[in-house]
Amino acid sequence: MELYNTLALLLVAAAVFGYINHRFLRLPATIGLMVLALVSSLVAIGLGRLGVPWVVTASRLVRGLDFHTILMQVMLSFLLFAGAIHVDVRTLGRERVAVAALATVGTLLSTIIVATAVYVVLPLLYQPVDFIYCLLFGALISPTDPIAVLGILKEARINKSLEIKIVGESLFNDGIAVVVFVSLFQIAEFGAERATAAVIGELFLREAVGGIALGAALGYAAFWALRTIDHYQVEVLITLALVMGGTALAAALHTSGPLAIVVAGLIVGDKGRSLGMSDLTREYLDKFWEILDEMLNAVLFVLIGLEMLVLDINRTVLLMGALAVGITLAARLVSVAVPLSVLRRYYHFDRPTLRVLTWGGLRGGISVALALSLPDSMPRDLLVGITYVVVIFSIIVQGLTIGPLVKRLGLSSPEPDPGH
Repeated sequence: MELYNTLALLLVAAAVFGYINHRFLRLPATIGLMVLALVSSLVAIGLGRLGVPWVVTASRLVRGLDFHTILMQVMLSFLLFAGAIHVDVRTLGRERVAVAALATVGTLLSTIIVATAVYVVLPLLYQPVDFIYCLLFGALISPTDPIAVLGILKEARINKSLEIKIVGESLFNDGIAVVVFVSLFQIAEFGAERATAAVIGELFLREAVGGIALGAALGYAAFWALRTIDHYQVEVLITLALVMGGTALAAALHTSGPLAIVVAGLIVGDKGRSLGMSDLTREYLDKFWEILDEMLNAVLFVLIGLEMLVLDINRTVLLMGALAVGITLAARLVSVAVPLSVLRRYYHFDRPTLRVLTWGGLRGGISVALALSLPDSMPRDLLVGITYVVVIFSIIVQGLTIGPLVKRLGLSSPEPDPGH
């Protein structure tokens, strides 16, 4: 019953906050839900100090949640697949070099820049931390979050070329982020001698390359199955089985589940939707994954807001978090500008594009989940608190302003794209 009560709490909170936001606040759904969850958490903290029984119970339920497991092993694959099946694969193919450069070189550059800056700043606040832990923070905060990006860009009406760069990067940089994070984690826990170039290379091949290969195999298998029948209930079930079974298989093979599901989703969304489905099946498939995507997004952003109930965020963490916001934005600017400068002879990148790519690189639940996976033997509470401040700023401030920025720079599409 404890698990049922926890899920009931999250769904009821998501429904209530969703109603309030839609009826009164009119904010983008993900942002409105998280703002209301944050405010509710602050109110609940105050009531909890007064000993109000139901608040204490709710806090205990939230504290018992394993955020890392819920997001990374349960929710993430569904959210990534729901986003990937609506990506324009042909446009993504034209932008593949830029997307690959941002997802690889950009992530590594950002990790190093953030780590170095944090290592210099923390002692000034009397919170010195070993450089390896600063690198861990750089690795977990550098990748843009596909869930946050996809949710916010639906409202921004950004032009197709720029949208595909941001979405494509955020969908594919998970593999690099996981390899970098796990490699640094091994160094922090066991020493540099256990994380040799051979070990890291094997990890990259198994996680990233293996995940992409597995996703391609699963995607084409699903496409073949979809093409041989015309029964929308079974076809929707096939896509659901693809996500759940593919995630479990990736875990068993120790490859990247997120990358596998993204690649499979791109194949099903491109070939499956155009060549393997009737109009009726396509309509039902879109509606099913749209509802599932909205529901899980609602629960995720409510959960991020409710995490305030169990995190210990003091003045030092808030100050360091505020500094980290500036650091991560500066690192994002450099990590976008450098790869794009190298590619300038092949692609046209102007200053407005650079601004949107920098400001549109949102951090979200994945960063929080990676931070919460750190053990207590590391400076976990400090890094989790700083990560949380950066994520809250990213989703609320950057999320609310990316749309107006796009319009002011003249980069918005004249009409909303119904496919996104």
